[in-house]
Amino acid sequence: MSIINGKEFIERLNKMKNEIWFDGVKIKGAISDHPAFKGILKAKASLYDLQNSQDLKNEMTFFSSENENPIGLSYLQPKTKEDLKRRRKMIEHWARHTHGMMGRSPDYMNTVVMSFASSANVLSGRENCFPENIQSLYERAMKHDLSFTHTFITPQVNRSQVYLGFSNEPISAKVIDQNEKGLVIKGARLLATQGGLTDEVLVFSAPRLFFDPSEAFAFSIPSNTKGLKFFCRESFVGGESSFNYPLSSKYEEMDSIVVFDNVLVPWDRVFYYDNVDAATDFLVESSFYQFAYHQVITRQIVKTEFFLGVAQLLVETINVGEYQHIHEKLSEIIIGLETMKALLEKSENDAELDEWGSMRPSIIPLQVASNIFPKIYPRFSEIIQIIGASGMISLPTESAFDSEIRSELDQYLQADGMNAEDRVKLFRLAWDLTMSSFGTRQTQYERYFFGDPIRLSSNLYKNYIKDKHVEEIRGFLNLKN
Repeated sequence: MSIINGKEFIERLNKMKNEIWFDGVKIKGAISDHPAFKGILKAKASLYDLQNSQDLKNEMTFFSSENENPIGLSYLQPKTKEDLKRRRKMIEHWARHTHGMMGRSPDYMNTVVMSFASSANVLSGRENCFPENIQSLYERAMKHDLSFTHTFITPQVNRSQVYLGFSNEPISAKVIDQNEKGLVIKGARLLATQGGLTDEVLVFSAPRLFFDPSEAFAFSIPSNTKGLKFFCRESFVGGESSFNYPLSSKYEEMDSIVVFDNVLVPWDRVFYYDNVDAATDFLVESSFYQFAYHQVITRQIVKTEFFLGVAQLLVETINVGEYQHIHEKLSEIIIGLETMKALLEKSENDAELDEWGSMRPSIIPLQVASNIFPKIYPRFSEIIQIIGASGMISLPTESAFDSEIRSELDQYLQADGMNAEDRVKLFRLAWDLTMSSFGTRQTQYERYFFGDPIRLSSNLYKNYIKDKHVEEIRGFLNLKN
């Protein structure tokens, strides 16, 4: 069948009846009708509709020799630099449609599945490894246009590097048994964004210093698998009004704890298990980081453009464009934007074919960008807050403009060249972007998107080739080796 539309996505998800718990209550009925999820699911459905648009279909889909139906372009394994740019253009379409606010738009996890499949041979010949199951997942995902979430973070019982996590009952999800049908998993994993709101959940182990072999596994299973539960955090949807909550009403993605209550994972769903080396090597040696970074940074660029647009409209609305400190602040956003764009393009220009024929974007520019964005994003939020100043605080609601105080609001909240209602719309957008629970979650989300910023810096330092620069200095000083 290949690409689906928004209606098909919603209907398929509702039929699954995934076990989702919200505010201590197990959700019953259509998940798409629940106040905490209806906005994000409607926005996500619109992305599937977008890839069916006749105007964009050629830029959103591709055809393979094995499938006569159009396939979502986020599944394309790039073989050339042009393929990489084609993928980027598709990612930009979806990102612009959601203003870069949806960190788990379908193309992110589709990209992850594609990257796993493109380098599944990393696992070939290894004990307890099944690379053929990764290829099967990839083919199934393309055929049915599946949606995914993923989870790999262990519960934060103790973040010490030497904590081994012993307990009578599993806390971190681990293999507690295996039989002729598959692996049995018990325990929890954290931070599945859109957990329960997708067809499947991809589970894998992030490399760490001390690795329990029972936690060294990877697999993908349907979100309605028996014993699989999703425990949601508090919703950051302020309300359904797009006037009052222009972003959270549409793009609040929800994060969840994933609980495995003696979940049976069939053997044909297992990628690897009980193999610390495979769990450690796979993410590093596969194309996961290159393609995941490429998708994320493309989205973050679009998000930065959105920030720049909001900031500049604020400046024009309250007429502060003559001040040099305003120029400086907006220049910070411009510098961040153009730096990210240059690094993304360099990653494509320096891309190389790997040993399995995939055109991987260069990792160093992407790592640099992933180190920059967690630092500049909070600053972008601060700039919006500083420009908006006290205007970000006393903001009436949509209902206020439909009441008898409307004439007074029109008088006292107007701006130079903008009526009061439109001015409040703009300032409520700025507030939802940077100061609401939705906005502050966005800041924390981008700050830790790829993990601890210090660890990201450490990885960049270790991966960057420094020897030739050291040798240049040695030669200049005539130092002996």
